[in-house]
Amino acid sequence: MATFLMLTGIVIYYPLHDTTGFLQFKQAYIHILPWKIAFYTHVFSIILVLLAGFTQFSAYVLKEHRALHRIMGKIYVYDILLVNFPAAMIMAIYANGLLPGKTAFVILDCLWFWFTYKAVVEIKRKNIKAHKQFMIRSYALTLSAVMLRLWRIIISAFVTIDPVHLYMIDAWMGFVPNLLFAEWLIRTKRV
Repeated sequence: MATFLMLTGIVIYYPLHDTTGFLQFKQAYIHILPWKIAFYTHVFSIILVLLAGFTQFSAYVLKEHRALHRIMGKIYVYDILLVNFPAAMIMAIYANGLLPGKTAFVILDCLWFWFTYKAVVEIKRKNIKAHKQFMIRSYALTLSAVMLRLWRIIISAFVTIDPVHLYMIDAWMGFVPNLLFAEWLIRTKRV
């Protein structure tokens, strides 16, 4: 469901109109070519990460279709480490929400890279338990793309707040609760 909602949010950017959706608030940066490339790269490739990551937690896929699990895992990892990490880092530097917003997105991006990288390292060591734990953390951060939008709606429904402060709060709420939930899940479910 979350992936479908993200997909509907992504299609508004095709064809590439520089005043659509989120870009309405980024007009100060739209002329900066690295930012623009990073934005469209992130928007159009994040759906692969969401879909590929979702398949990684299916016991059925893991048991009955190991080759598919590996292929989707590689898509997930390569997309994050080689495509989305650099794109998201460029976007983080230009993020809304002043220094608190920028800081949140830089931390999110670094943790996303680190947990994904560690998941790869652990599976190569045949440490399946650690691999699963790092993948849970990584996917929790992947889902921050969904939660960021959800928290914005929730906060705006209860409080009238200016957009800059909303973005500062939202930047942190998009991933910190996800990461706390992932840690709780890892510790209580003995993944």
